[in-house]
Amino acid sequence: MKIIFKSLSIILALTILLSSCGIPKISNPLNTPKAAAQIDARVFKTIEQMYLEYPYSRQLAAKASGLLVMPLVTEAGFGIGAGYGRGALVMNGSVKNYYSSISANTGIQLGAQQYAHVLFFMTDTALTQFEYSMGFSAGGDLEYITPSISESLKVETLTTLSPVIALVFGQAGLKVGATLEGSKYTKLRF
Repeated sequence: MKIIFKSLSIILALTILLSSCGIPKISNPLNTPKAAAQIDARVFKTIEQMYLEYPYSRQLAAKASGLLVMPLVTEAGFGIGAGYGRGALVMNGSVKNYYSSISANTGIQLGAQQYAHVLFFMTDTALTQFEYSMGFSAGGDLEYITPSISESLKVETLTTLSPVIALVFGQAGLKVGATLEGSKYTKLRF
């Protein structure tokens, strides 16, 4: 029991230390024009993939005020989990700003996974709150749609469910499930 407690304490201390080191700063060498171009390419490739695999998402995107596209989020956990990814806010077919997604969670978990996700901001108010917040946190108020959603479910029905709708897809890895709850989105400076 003593060994398990010591191990968990060490893992917790390392997680806190490493998470504080990984927060993007203005001087971050990853935030360069070249990195922005790579994010742009990945974002638009992710949107194309989403439209091909989930045709109903095209209608949803057409009704949305904006899309936050996170082409690749990587999560790992062993009791304590963390995740990170970078993406962009797309409005009217072009990138408006760049964002990072950071998450941390605890619980019974073991493994790692990668996935893409898109947040559909269905109202101008939801989009404005996201853009001007000091760090938007995804919570239980997100409405998740699954890739296996029935095509017969009308987009109009989906848009009345929540001002922000999330689609998680392209999962790969050995960790069960993907949730955006607890994810914090922060604007990147380039």
